[in-house]
Amino acid sequence: MKISINKQNFKFYLWVGLAYLVLWLLMELKSYPDTFLVRAINTGWRTIYIIIINFIFFEYTLQFIKLTRKKILFSLLAVLAQVFLCSYGLYTWRNLGIQLHIHTSLKIYPSLNEALSEQTSIGVFSLFFFGILKHIYDYRKLKEAAQQLRIEKQEAELNYLKSQTNPHFLFNTLNNIYSLARDKSNLAPESILRLSKILRFMLYETGGTHIFIEQELKIISDYIALEKLRYDETLQVDFNFEIDDPKQLLPPLLLIPLVQNAFKHGVSETRTQPFIDIHLLSNQRQLQFTVKNSTDNSSHERIVKENIGLSNLRRQLELLYTDYNLSVQQGDDIFTVILKINLASHV
Repeated sequence: MKISINKQNFKFYLWVGLAYLVLWLLMELKSYPDTFLVRAINTGWRTIYIIIINFIFFEYTLQFIKLTRKKILFSLLAVLAQVFLCSYGLYTWRNLGIQLHIHTSLKIYPSLNEALSEQTSIGVFSLFFFGILKHIYDYRKLKEAAQQLRIEKQEAELNYLKSQTNPHFLFNTLNNIYSLARDKSNLAPESILRLSKILRFMLYETGGTHIFIEQELKIISDYIALEKLRYDETLQVDFNFEIDDPKQLLPPLLLIPLVQNAFKHGVSETRTQPFIDIHLLSNQRQLQFTVKNSTDNSSHERIVKENIGLSNLRRQLELLYTDYNLSVQQGDDIFTVILKINLASHV
C-alpha cells in the first residue's frame, strides 16, 4: 500500500516543530543558562523526532483509529504503538544521537524505567502541544473552506440572477422591435442598430464584476433612446444625474432593471400623459437612484406585486451590499422606486 504525504500538512508540522523548539529553548535558557548551548543542540535533535511522531499520530494513527473504532483490538494496538514511539522510540532516538556524537548526555538515569518515564512525559507534552495547534489550524481551514463555499454559492447565484436579467431584458426589447416591424415602421432598422450596440456592451463590458458608473449611464441612455422609438411625442422622459466620480465602480446592469420596469409596467400601460423621471446622485460613494413613472390605477395590483426585474434586483442587492435600501411607492397615478446604496459596503 502506497502512503502519500501531504506536503502542505507536513509544512504545518515543521512550523509547529519550530514553535515547540523555541518554547523549549526558552525554558532551557531560563533553567540552565550555563549549559544552554549543549542543551539547545540536544533539544534540536529531539525536535526532529518529535515532529515525525506527531505527524504520524495526527495524520495517520488518529485516522486509523477513527476508521476502525468498531475494531477495538486494532485501535488499542494503534494507541500502544504511539505510546511506544513516545517512550522507547524517543529514548532510542536519544541514544542514537549520543552514538552519532550529536546528543550530549547530561544526565545518568539510575534505571530504564526512570529514563522511559521522562521521555514519555516529553512525548506526551508534545502531543498536547501539537494537538492544540492542530485543532486551531484545522478550525481555521474549515472556517476558510466554509467561507469559500459561501462566496462560490453567492457568485453562482449572482450569475444565475444575471442569466435571468439579460434574457428578460432582451425579450422585452425584441418585443418592442417586433411591434415596430409589424407596423412597418421606418424606425425598425434604427431600433435594431441601437439594440446591437446594447448587445455589444452586454457581451464585452459586463463580463466582470464591476464597470464604471459612466458606462452604466451610457447603457441607460442607449436603452432609453431605444425605447422612445416606439412612442410618440406625448412621452416625456427626463434623465439627469450628478456624480462626483465617473470612475466609481458599480456592478454591471444593476440600475437598468428599474428603468426597464418604468417602461414595461409604467408608461406602456398609461393612456394619458405618460412620463418617466430618472435621477441619479452619487456623492462620496453614496448612491441614490430615483425612477418615477406614470401609471394607471388599473395596473395597480400588478405593479405592487414585484415583477421579475425588481425581485431579481432586490436579491442581487442582498448578495452585493450590506448597506442599501430599495423602496417602492405606489401613488394614484405615479409609481416611484428609490434605490440607495452605500457603495463602500460592497461585500
